[in-house]
Amino acid sequence: MNTMATSEPTSTAASPAVDLDRAVELLAGKRIAVLSGAGLSTDSGIPDYRGEGRVVRKPMTFQEFVADPAKRQRYWAGSHLGWRTFAAARPNPGHQALAALERDGIVTGVVTQNVDGLHLRAGSRRVVEIHGSMDRAVCLTCGQVFSRADLAGVLDRDNPWIDEPGSVQLQPDGDVEITDVERFRVPDCSVCGGVLKPDVVFFGEFVPTEKFREAVSIVAEADAFLVVGSSLTVNSGVRLVDHATRRKRPVVIVNRGTTRSDRRAAVKLDAGTTETLQALAARLDPAALDGPVPDGPGLDRLGLDRPELERTGVDRPGLDRPGLDRPGLERPGLDSLR
Repeated sequence: MNTMATSEPTSTAASPAVDLDRAVELLAGKRIAVLSGAGLSTDSGIPDYRGEGRVVRKPMTFQEFVADPAKRQRYWAGSHLGWRTFAAARPNPGHQALAALERDGIVTGVVTQNVDGLHLRAGSRRVVEIHGSMDRAVCLTCGQVFSRADLAGVLDRDNPWIDEPGSVQLQPDGDVEITDVERFRVPDCSVCGGVLKPDVVFFGEFVPTEKFREAVSIVAEADAFLVVGSSLTVNSGVRLVDHATRRKRPVVIVNRGTTRSDRRAAVKLDAGTTETLQALAARLDPAALDGPVPDGPGLDRLGLDRPELERTGVDRPGLDRPGLDRPGLERPGLDSLR
């Protein structure tokens, strides 16, 4: 189906099942590039600070981190406690559905705005972590890279008091406040004594040029673009949508609440990310769901009932074309965690 990406989006007033049908029509038989955002990781227990109803937070900028030792100290204290949540998180069925679709040659790759490494741990092979990865820290002076897990061990050793009752106060938005942050010791680079920073893109930093080129190449190789769990607040995501629409690629957006690119989408599903990805996988590639299909919340609303799962699937013309058997670009590296 050659629906242009610049067509008017499906009304969000339509039923989720109708929107899902339209999304399947657009995506069937196509190579799909995926952009994922925080909405996908919320089902793994990682908070989304931009979702509807969230308390507005002012994140620390790169300039503040570099210029102010006290702010850097406060950042590392909160980040170290947040790391425990990220380290304990596990891929959810949405991550697994995307990995299975890539395995079967339908998804060409995943560009993620998340820094939690859950796509890689779910089995996705071609992943561009456009905002970096929290499983590493880097020295801003010499460029030495350190394992975040090893660094966490050093922070625990140097700050045993942080686990004492009353040392940490949980805030209404799920963030943490360290009551005695000036006591928190942050290690310097063991090679040159420089400042260590998590290997992620802060506000006020640019996405590395080579990283963005990798993301663009995934979109350029695909026939359709699927955005899941992102409000497209940051410019890098909007630029990838622009790249797809300029090439007349249909864009499907799955997100609770509005996004900056809703009017550029051929279909917008105002629905949960995980259950929608499960439903799409079942319709586009029934073989992607091994064993019993989880009865996730909201599957009935999306029209994914048991008779639907017994379908033989949609025809996928062209998947035997050279280069579409399995994307062979495997990204080396660590299982990144935020």
